[in-house]
Amino acid sequence: MTKNHFKLFYIVAIAAILILSIAPVQAFELQWFGQSAFKITTPGGKVILIDPFITNNPKTPAELKDLSKLGKIDLILVTHGHGDHVGDTAQVSEMNAAKVAMNADMGHTFALLGWVPYDRLIRFNKSGPIMPLGDGIRITMVHAEHSSDVVHTDPATNKKTVYTGGEPCGYIIELENGFKIYHAGDTGVFGDMKFIGEYYKPDLALLPIGGHFTMDPAHAAYAVRNLLKTSQVIPMHYGTFPPLKGTPQELKQQLTGSGTEVIIMEPGEKRNI
Repeated sequence: MTKNHFKLFYIVAIAAILILSIAPVQAFELQWFGQSAFKITTPGGKVILIDPFITNNPKTPAELKDLSKLGKIDLILVTHGHGDHVGDTAQVSEMNAAKVAMNADMGHTFALLGWVPYDRLIRFNKSGPIMPLGDGIRITMVHAEHSSDVVHTDPATNKKTVYTGGEPCGYIIELENGFKIYHAGDTGVFGDMKFIGEYYKPDLALLPIGGHFTMDPAHAAYAVRNLLKTSQVIPMHYGTFPPLKGTPQELKQQLTGSGTEVIIMEPGEKRNI
């Protein structure tokens, strides 16, 4: 190789690196059903459903309550045992032979109640990442400041029995393109959100804002501005039931000047991010 050829090769190589470094991150699709129920279609075509409270969700559009219209689901993530988060987990898992990931203790409850068999459960706990959809997608369970139990209603007697739901959680979902989503589950503000922001560096936070059971807009704004410092936030878990009075407009006002984009979605809406 001559000196001129080497220079040309070097220039082309540097140009290729620069082009790759500024290439846009491939988009993924996010759909919100209301409350905390989201469907993520990853850049590689995998589909993750989170807290699938759909058929009994007063905010989910009627045309989306037919679970067959969800299409194929590869993985379901459940943040805790309350009914407005467990939702249609068992039915969607059965329809798709989809794996269901949740805290290890609640996994026992689901299996023993006959909702999801052990061979479709991924029972895990906080901090250790898992890759149930292959090497490209990494999921880490993180802390949430809330409660968790599982209420089972006997179909014959209508008697309710409460079972252990383990500990509530949130999830960090890292997609094939490196984009990181933080689904906080139901939570209040907690100091280790600073750790989540610094260590995992999520690009997008899905945060509850309704109040009463979770953060309200002021607390969620504090979490974003001072602890998480994400570039984007989508409010969730509001307006579904009367106590959940917080609004996205309040969150947006609270975050004025923060540099964080507040993305307000309508139930049923799909958005490429």
